[in-house]
Amino acid sequence: MIRESIVFGPIHSRRLGRSLGVNLLPSEGKFCNFDCIYCECGWNADGRGDTHLPTAADVRSALEDKLLQLMLEGKGIDTITFSGSGEPTLNPEFATIIDDTLFLRDTYFPQAKVSVLSNATRIHLPEVAAALRKVDNAILKIDAPTEALAARINRPAKGYDLARTVEAMKGFDGQFILQTMFLRSPDFDSASPEVLLPWMDMVRELRPRRVMVYTVDRPAPMKGLGIYSEAQMREMLRPLIEEGFDIQIKGPAAVQNPDASYKK
Repeated sequence: MIRESIVFGPIHSRRLGRSLGVNLLPSEGKFCNFDCIYCECGWNADGRGDTHLPTAADVRSALEDKLLQLMLEGKGIDTITFSGSGEPTLNPEFATIIDDTLFLRDTYFPQAKVSVLSNATRIHLPEVAAALRKVDNAILKIDAPTEALAARINRPAKGYDLARTVEAMKGFDGQFILQTMFLRSPDFDSASPEVLLPWMDMVRELRPRRVMVYTVDRPAPMKGLGIYSEAQMREMLRPLIEEGFDIQIKGPAAVQNPDASYKK
């Protein structure tokens, strides 16, 4: 799903409610340093070749126009969400854009949250980390507890360092939301003990204020991925739930693959 405008929606997000999306990336292509096997935007190689990134002025203008329109129409929003067609922190003016967005939010919809969906690959950079600490919901991704599995699931660009990412997350002092995709393929299974147990240990180490766990709910570029129901994921995560972690679990609208079952 390529976002063909800077501001899109509002749409209903299964995790964030009524969400006004902001795309800091090319309007006619994908721009990401991950190439996840489940990405709804498809493979990086299948992008349309557009490399133009909107400027901070472009984003501010488009966002203010939309917020004013929604206010005049009497339509509310729950969150302004930076997602789009790739990794939002790759935009070189990300920090300025966050400051502008917070100002506009406070002006038009002060009750709304500002959320950023990030793969966390750049949170070791001070300016990126500082910007993310300002928003209400810094939603940071780790799908795998090892470099080898991250290479299979996320297919990161050269230079990705999981240990560096985990260390940088510690700098948030738990004031972030950890986001993880649960799925399986013929090569791995998020529910297997060798994946699930070290991932849970990582959650215990980072102690995020919330953990968002979800599964594939839209067409994925890799075929044959197995998915999990909400009940299956809840059973998998029972130890963390019983330890008091705030776990938000979102299953697909309808489980389409009955073979994707979790077994103890």
